[in-house]
Amino acid sequence: MLSTLLLGVLVILVLYILSTWKKKKQNLPPGPTPWPVIGNIPQIDRLAPYDSLTKLGEKYGNVFTIYFGWNPVVVLYGYSTLRDALLGQADDFSGRAIVPVFERIANRKGLVFSNGPHWQQQRRFSLATLRNFGMGKRSIEDRVTEEAKFLLDFFQGKQGKPFNPAPEITAAVSNVICSIVFGDRFDTEDKTFQTLHKMISENIAFLGQRGFQMYNTYPNILKWLPGEHNKIFENASKLQAFLGGLIENHTLTRDPNCPRDFVDSFLNKIDEEAGNPDSHFTMESLTYTTFNLFIAGTETTASTIRWALRFMLRYPEIQKKIQDEIDNVLGSEKRPSLEDRVRLPYTDAVIHEVQRFASIVPNGLPHEALENINFQGYTIPKGTQIITFLHSALNDKNFWDKPEAFNPERFLQNGKFVKNEALIPFGAGKRSCIGEALAKTEIFIFFVSILQKFTLKPVPGEDGPIELIGGGTRSPKPFNLCAEWRV
Repeated sequence: MLSTLLLGVLVILVLYILSTWKKKKQNLPPGPTPWPVIGNIPQIDRLAPYDSLTKLGEKYGNVFTIYFGWNPVVVLYGYSTLRDALLGQADDFSGRAIVPVFERIANRKGLVFSNGPHWQQQRRFSLATLRNFGMGKRSIEDRVTEEAKFLLDFFQGKQGKPFNPAPEITAAVSNVICSIVFGDRFDTEDKTFQTLHKMISENIAFLGQRGFQMYNTYPNILKWLPGEHNKIFENASKLQAFLGGLIENHTLTRDPNCPRDFVDSFLNKIDEEAGNPDSHFTMESLTYTTFNLFIAGTETTASTIRWALRFMLRYPEIQKKIQDEIDNVLGSEKRPSLEDRVRLPYTDAVIHEVQRFASIVPNGLPHEALENINFQGYTIPKGTQIITFLHSALNDKNFWDKPEAFNPERFLQNGKFVKNEALIPFGAGKRSCIGEALAKTEIFIFFVSILQKFTLKPVPGEDGPIELIGGGTRSPKPFNLCAEWRV
């Protein structure tokens, strides 16, 4: 009798689950059949999830559905599809998916992991304030150039001996955003500063690991269990505590009439809205917004520069052509400026090809349908996570000839640089990276400064194919180089 009752309950439960799943599938894009309970997670390569999504896009088309557990996730594949969504229906696709990992880290506050009025006000204020402090203007170049000098001194101090450039590049890039947000730079040898960067790298790497999707799928279970996910929450708390200390110092030393940096300006905004109970400008939102800027302003730009240097080791003939162009246009002493890009078309082409080939954030950050979205004949239900698969745009054969090859010439025509609309490493639409202008300035000035002064050579015996660190971001494995002074 008991066994019959249990069987009946089991049958009812299975029928309920299947009916719920079928309801969720109504008019969703096609996709692979999910496994019970765990969905398509086992079908996604944990080391290279972007490869799995590429294969699925080739099979199911430009809009397809996968499942994380019982939750559908819609993937936008190919540049034309991304353009139609992020630009053609910009409002519909402006939502951010606040998945459980992000919710626990950022509490739906700050610049990146929020929606609605809070996000709108944080983004509008941040854009205006960052521009006031030089982002996208000539004045920011002075900060980048100053930091580039420290970086060059470090390279020269190695006296042509092998070294890993990654930590110093990360510190240099981080110091630029720190000078804007906090009004000061840090000693690159500072142990706390180095530890913070290590924690950022760990957290960025986790976003592409299977544990990330597993936690987002089963947060109410995994939050009680040991595992790699606990490390990123510890890292986030330590980072936020560090930033909170910097903010506290600002409250003690600032002059409201003369804001020194982003934090001072934000504190003034808090004072301005002190009487508004619905204000989105609080000490909590300041902590989360600076947290967003600190991470976003460090890792992806530094990774792009590491990629560029790694390519120079792999393709010395390309490095030589860049150096010849720099010598002809700038000579050995003129410091590079962003306005020099037009006179350095080959160098500019190489940088753009690095960004395309590297595809550092292949999946972008997840979006969400804040309301039901009708798109290309399908219905994306409210609350559905959306992957804007940027990697597919950067390798779209409709826009790139032989995208698997590293070829800077694709950006040149009659010796002049030409754009390609499918190059969207910073995303597109209302959720595109607000630091794009700053990142482009840093990448150009740091890269040109290094090749103007040094010839980069591989360490004997270490010049193999470029290998990647597994995960959701695409970064080259740590490598050593020899920087020979050429001036």
